[in-house]
Amino acid sequence: MPSVEILSRIQFAFTIAFHYIYPPLSIGLGLCLVIMEGLYLKTGLALYKDITRYWIKIFALIFGIGVATGIIMEFEFGTNWATYSHYVGDIFGSALAAEGIFAFAMESAFLGVLLFGWNRVNKGVHFFSTCMVALGSIFSALWIVIANSWQQTPTGFRIEGHDLQARAVVTDFWAMILNPSSVDRFSHVIIGAFLAGSFLVMSVAAWYVLKKRFVIHAQTMFKVGLSVAVIAALLQLFTGHRSAHYVSKYQPTKLAAMEGHYDSSAVAPMYLVGWVDNKQEKTSGIKIPGGLSFLTHGSFSAPVEGLNATPPADRPQAVNFVFQMYHLMISIGMILIALTLLALVLLWRKKLFNQRWLMMIFTWAVLLPQIANQVGWYTAEVGRQPWVVYKLLRTSDALSHKVTADEVVFSLVLFTLVYMLLFALFIYLLTRKIQHGPDISDDADTEYEGYYKDNLTYHPTKL
Repeated sequence: MPSVEILSRIQFAFTIAFHYIYPPLSIGLGLCLVIMEGLYLKTGLALYKDITRYWIKIFALIFGIGVATGIIMEFEFGTNWATYSHYVGDIFGSALAAEGIFAFAMESAFLGVLLFGWNRVNKGVHFFSTCMVALGSIFSALWIVIANSWQQTPTGFRIEGHDLQARAVVTDFWAMILNPSSVDRFSHVIIGAFLAGSFLVMSVAAWYVLKKRFVIHAQTMFKVGLSVAVIAALLQLFTGHRSAHYVSKYQPTKLAAMEGHYDSSAVAPMYLVGWVDNKQEKTSGIKIPGGLSFLTHGSFSAPVEGLNATPPADRPQAVNFVFQMYHLMISIGMILIALTLLALVLLWRKKLFNQRWLMMIFTWAVLLPQIANQVGWYTAEVGRQPWVVYKLLRTSDALSHKVTADEVVFSLVLFTLVYMLLFALFIYLLTRKIQHGPDISDDADTEYEGYYKDNLTYHPTKL
């Protein structure tokens, strides 16, 4: 049987990976809701009101599942990672308390108005509530990313105690939250969330277009999602480069694993695709000679610190895994840019919604940002190993000493069953809401010349 450390890492990876499906969707969808309802306030058209109310229902479903799946991780800190919790308690306590007070409380309070405030408060108050929910979800992500970023680049603390009694104590709160990686990582995470939410909107809209249901609503939804996705996809190039730059400066061993680079005296290529043989310390594949050297030092001939500069015990062992996850994330990012720019050009030429093949691609493309977000997290966390707090606390030393392998396996099996049920419920409810579609306002017909309503389906007589 695998060790307690491996099993506990698998368990935490599974629970956080499942949870991480939902927060990016709610963050990205929150921004789309602000745009939709803002258009309703500006134009007064029932069209925008209908699609806003429709997506609020889906937002509530995603938010609820996200909250339920996130609670489990907090218990795991105490059950499986007691030494870690003691070590970072002062740091994480500050960040998570701020998340609860300044983000989650605000988000939850205004969520009630968002869901039940239609026809009970005026339009301006409801729109303000929508903005606060969207902003609260972003703030929530901010504090979680700050806490995680401190593990990557710890600052603003001192160590009290020794050995198992050692713990990090905050000495400078602002230095702690503005640690060297927090801003770059937060921007990268948030842009990824905007892509996840916007591609969900475009996926559902594309499906309606293919089925010729709610055509006007679907086209409007798609345009809103596309406006967010185009900007976010292009911005992700910049935030991704910034994130890689901080890694090269503060975690060069992780960067070397991301590119499978071993020899510190050699020029570092940038691989497009490849395979890493960690035993032979050799990487093969299609590469740009000197590409990593140029991105890191601005010169194609400059050497880059490799994995051999770090003792084997202090470097990640799953180098090929880190390499593949990192390059998969980049590949998906390029695909998202290509898809959104192509859709934008076709929209400008008024040919977008006639391209059934492209609508079919967008229906399934909702999976791409989710995969990119997941593998990006794998890259960051596995690439940091064997440290849970970089250069301070090893993962092997962060475990609870009373937990057995059998107990971890038993709880992992139970979590898997519960999460499978939750996911099945989520897919079932989401599918029902999509199949039902938006509820059409009674006065909606008067807004569209040449369109008529029949069984909640809009049939265009001219396009």
